[in-house]
Amino acid sequence: MTDDKDVLRDVWFGRIPTCFTLYQDEITEREAEPYYLLLPRISYLTLVTDKVKKHFQKVMRQEEVSEIWFEYEGTPLKWHYPIGLLFDLHASNTALPWSITVHFKNFPEKDLLHCHSKDVIEAHFMACIKEADALKHKSQVINEMQKKDHKQLWMGLQNDKFEQFWAINRKLMEYPPEDNGFRYIPFRIYQATTERPFIQKLFRPIASGGQLHTLGDLLKDVCPSAISPEDGEQKTQVMIHGIEPMLETPIQWLSEHMSYPDNFLHISIIPRPTD
Repeated sequence: MTDDKDVLRDVWFGRIPTCFTLYQDEITEREAEPYYLLLPRISYLTLVTDKVKKHFQKVMRQEEVSEIWFEYEGTPLKWHYPIGLLFDLHASNTALPWSITVHFKNFPEKDLLHCHSKDVIEAHFMACIKEADALKHKSQVINEMQKKDHKQLWMGLQNDKFEQFWAINRKLMEYPPEDNGFRYIPFRIYQATTERPFIQKLFRPIASGGQLHTLGDLLKDVCPSAISPEDGEQKTQVMIHGIEPMLETPIQWLSEHMSYPDNFLHISIIPRPTD
């Protein structure tokens, strides 16, 4: 893995200023003040919202409190998607702070998975890392790690400890020099304008002729409408971690440096602002 540690740090410490407000139909003892928080892009909502929960529960009647869930402009926010992905997909062209609505009842069973504890998030996170390593290294790296290494990855993410996480994660980003890259790139492409959850397929970082595949090559293969619309006018943006990477960027480099902690590249295709 090339040592672009500044990029890794910038990705890790990305934050989204967010304003949480209680849904107007929730029953409270007194008025609920909004709650402001800097959300880490790389984490999960249910991992970083204990303070939000406590803040609003203070004004709620206890019998009115059930499972907390979040929504943005009518869209329930999936807790198992990283926060940065949720923002890029649903709110990237809106003014900050990001305005999230908090609910304690009428859980949207059709739209969201239940998350009763942090163990559920940990299990989801580790399943993603294992899937990513199956694609990159036929699961050899993750299987050679000890249980404590798996735990260190999780605790590094949960406690927002960059060094703790990357001490283990860098092993997942290495490959034999003769390979020039991973077997396949772990990626998921999300489109704001479709109901389909995401697109994922096998894609090699190196072409058969030995040249590096780029982000543009990946999109051309998997989601061509994102970069070459039929009428010639570019109506979409391709976002990773809140930025539009150049389409010429090698996909291997992006996978090493711009993946989320679950080791996947989460790529959002969103409508380009018209103003």
